[in-house]
Amino acid sequence: MKKDLIQLLDLTQEEIVQILDLADKMKSEHKQGIPHKVLSGKSLAMIFQKSSTRTRVSFEVGMYQLGGQALFLSGSELQIGRGEPIEDTARVLSRYVDGIMIRTSSHTEVEDLAKWSSIPVINGLTDFAHPCQALADFMTIREYMGGLKDVHLAYIGDGNNMCHSLIVGGLKCGMKVSVAVPVGHEPDSKILDFAKAYPQNFMLTHSTQEAAANANVLYTDVWASMGQEAEVEARMKAFNGFCINDELLNYADSKAIVLHCLPAKRGQEISAEAFETHAGSIFDEAENRLHAQKAVMALLMG
Repeated sequence: MKKDLIQLLDLTQEEIVQILDLADKMKSEHKQGIPHKVLSGKSLAMIFQKSSTRTRVSFEVGMYQLGGQALFLSGSELQIGRGEPIEDTARVLSRYVDGIMIRTSSHTEVEDLAKWSSIPVINGLTDFAHPCQALADFMTIREYMGGLKDVHLAYIGDGNNMCHSLIVGGLKCGMKVSVAVPVGHEPDSKILDFAKAYPQNFMLTHSTQEAAANANVLYTDVWASMGQEAEVEARMKAFNGFCINDELLNYADSKAIVLHCLPAKRGQEISAEAFETHAGSIFDEAENRLHAQKAVMALLMG
């Protein structure tokens, strides 16, 4: 039966851990120069309707390291950009390649692509969820903390796709998740409804200090994501103070790490000092996109 990676809401804790364990194994093998050509002869179609650095490079290099090939398909150059129905694109690509990764705005579009495709579909980002980034984040947290259970993750910023995926994956894996957002920028109600099943492990607040108190991991994202350019001025006012800096880090555990999905706007969601002090964990996190996504592709397409 075909499986996809659309959102972490669809995965069990065991499935998330299975991906992370394989990612750890593949990272170790890669560092030792041990090849793992488990997708030899296979092809991944990568549809990009949003620009990218980490997603494109990590998927393309990942497929190469797995023995396969990746095809970059710009949304503006595909017939989908001229109005071809998503169900037709899905059925055509299913005849050519072994998997599809798509990075776009509409979450429904990815769900429809998966519905009509006979091959695995991987969500490289939508406005609702960013499961690949979250898997790399959890991989990084395990490396630094030795596990996920009872680790306190504090998310500071916008209740966006990144926030959604961290809440869902974190709670499923036994983490304590606290989220601080400005009024009016709370996570989607679907995510908050999910979190109601974890009353002891989830907190939503408008206070950065309350969220960060004794946290093991502080996480943030840009205040204005792609597609929100018209809201920049209003968001600068709304998010004023929602910044990971030395002052906020004083509320966290003394050994806390900082993560950021990148790109970072220094002086906005994170200070330049906090970023550089914690650059080690942030760029380990960026590297882990490669290994986490290789695990996903191996499990879905292998």
